[in-house]
Amino acid sequence: MKRILIVALAVLVSFVVGAVVGAHRVSAQEGLTRTVILKQELEADPAKEVTMFVADYKPGARTGKHYHPGQEFIYVLEGHGSMEEVGKPPVEMKSGVAIYFKSDPKKPAYVHEGRNVSQTEGMKLLVVLITEKGQPLAYLVP
Repeated sequence: MKRILIVALAVLVSFVVGAVVGAHRVSAQEGLTRTVILKQELEADPAKEVTMFVADYKPGARTGKHYHPGQEFIYVLEGHGSMEEVGKPPVEMKSGVAIYFKSDPKKPAYVHEGRNVSQTEGMKLLVVLITEKGQPLAYLVP
């Protein structure tokens, strides 16, 4: 009985370590600040939540390749940059541009990198993210 518990515990620990190594939660990316301004349970589906945040890019900043685990709505408040989806041409980001993307948290469909093309001005995005409860704002992709 003890042996079965030890093996089960070892398998569980291996799974958790693999999940952490395989998908890195984004906490801080150089040159980028994400400021959450609203986090609320989605009334239509209590298993989901809505997070609204402002993504502030310093001049020349890049996010690194990542994905967001759910539906992402982006509106460019100020600045000029690009959104570079893996395998597709870059999308120009400038004031007034709105974009929508979707990725499954278990199978990233929209791996991308945001980039501020200006070396002197910042770029600011308003982002609304709809995810399963408890998901991070983004996952880094190696």
